[in-house]
Amino acid sequence: MNISYNSFVNKDKTTMKYKVVVFGVKDTSENIVSFIQETICPVDLVITISPEVTKKNQVSGYKGLSVLTEKYGIPVHEADSYFLTDEKTQGFLDENEFDIGISMGWQRLIPPSVLEKFKLGIYGFHGNCGYLPFGRGRSPLNWSIILGDTRFNLNLFRYDEKADSPNVFATEMFSITAHDDIRTAQYKNMICSKNLIKKLLKAYQEDRITIKTQSKDFDSWYNKRTEVDGKVDFHARTREIYNLIRGVAAPFPGAFAYVKENNENDSEIRYRNNCESQSAQENKIIIWQAHPFDEMIDFSEYEPGEVIDLFDEKLVIRTVDGSLLIDKYECRRKIRTGDILY
Repeated sequence: MNISYNSFVNKDKTTMKYKVVVFGVKDTSENIVSFIQETICPVDLVITISPEVTKKNQVSGYKGLSVLTEKYGIPVHEADSYFLTDEKTQGFLDENEFDIGISMGWQRLIPPSVLEKFKLGIYGFHGNCGYLPFGRGRSPLNWSIILGDTRFNLNLFRYDEKADSPNVFATEMFSITAHDDIRTAQYKNMICSKNLIKKLLKAYQEDRITIKTQSKDFDSWYNKRTEVDGKVDFHARTREIYNLIRGVAAPFPGAFAYVKENNENDSEIRYRNNCESQSAQENKIIIWQAHPFDEMIDFSEYEPGEVIDLFDEKLVIRTVDGSLLIDKYECRRKIRTGDILY
């Protein structure tokens, strides 16, 4: 049963005080709420978005959070705007009081009109290989893997009206190994997030939250990533291709390419893709898992992107500087030796 806005606000408009509030829209949000509730302190409120709002926004890993009401009795407010500007949410915020907020998996700026309602602020996570304000912006963990970074500094910081400002409460670091993909990196990120939340709520309970605002680092930004950014360029080096594939693996849309037979020319492919979108989908391959195969075997008789061989339904693909083994993929058509991925 989902507790709606009307059902948990007193009809006589009595002010309610919510001490610990979690903002979230993902499976990771549910994980964090359970962690806080079961190991630290009660969660008084969860703020999320309605299922209708998700249809207008790309939310990878979206998870409805009404289950938290059933599991813990926590009231869940479903906003009608991802930016929290809807009349229902603004009214609810005006009528009640709030101590501290924690944002997990909320991928939008929280406006000043909401921030000012929280006595001790709203805190969220952002990371990169350096230190804020370096590496502001979107999808930092995906970008870190794609760029080949080998460490990730996860900051728990207090929100203001700007994106990812260096109002840092605490930082934890973890490694990104050559064997990690986005999902295993998310596991590490979650472990560090829990450690940081534990520190924050302990400081909250002891009334001693301190924020570090000084930084000697420079501003830099990660751009927004969309599904089309997962297109593989087989003229890139093996390591770059591998990093892209693992950086956009599940729960994200995956890396992709298209398949052509060796004797198809480029004009035929362009015509087919422009005129027959269904045909293009038939020839689309989504690459979920791959790794560098060999850089010493002479594959010069094959062109980059060409299927050299198949073993156990896995594809050996020529790259500029070696080869790639595609372990897990989806494609509607049967892929054969000699086909070209482009």
